[in-house]
Amino acid sequence: MYPSAKSILEHLRSLANPENVAGMARFGINPEKTYGISIPELRRIARQVGKDHELAQDLWDSGIHEARILACFIDEPAKVTEAQMDRWAADFDSWDVCDQCCGNLFDRTPFAYQKALEWSEYEQEFVKRAAFALMAYLAVHDKKAPDSPFEAFLPIIVRESSDDRNYVKKAVNWALRQVGKRSRYLNERAIEIAE
Repeated sequence: MYPSAKSILEHLRSLANPENVAGMARFGINPEKTYGISIPELRRIARQVGKDHELAQDLWDSGIHEARILACFIDEPAKVTEAQMDRWAADFDSWDVCDQCCGNLFDRTPFAYQKALEWSEYEQEFVKRAAFALMAYLAVHDKKAPDSPFEAFLPIIVRESSDDRNYVKKAVNWALRQVGKRSRYLNERAIEIAE
């Protein structure tokens, strides 16, 4: 049904809803190059498209807000490189693209833990948010991981807890809460840190 990025982008454009864009802007979502398409609709399109690494790259490169979220849904984690992760993170201009990318794609790559640590030192607001969104999503999604990689996140959470930027501050708090839910031991450590 969607043989090319061009046809998908045309379809997305046909679904544009300026009222939704205005509503999204009120929630701090960048309204530039945004069509106002809901996440359930983007997920429906992603199911029709299927997994496609090359197509995901083309959609991302369009710079269209919804096309980038769709790219996160259809990309193949096993084919994602560190360079791609860095490039896409550098393009983050909205908390929702950041979070969708981290929770639907980046947390499933072999570089997820490393990038969470690395990006926590970046100054760029949404790259730093991505570090803590990754920590939160890994805590929820990587059920088989031991406590140790999550314990390694705790000093970083403390270090960055003084960042006053709202999107970073909320993600730091979110990461701490999710890490604290993993085990009794991590729960006690998270409470100590919170206090």
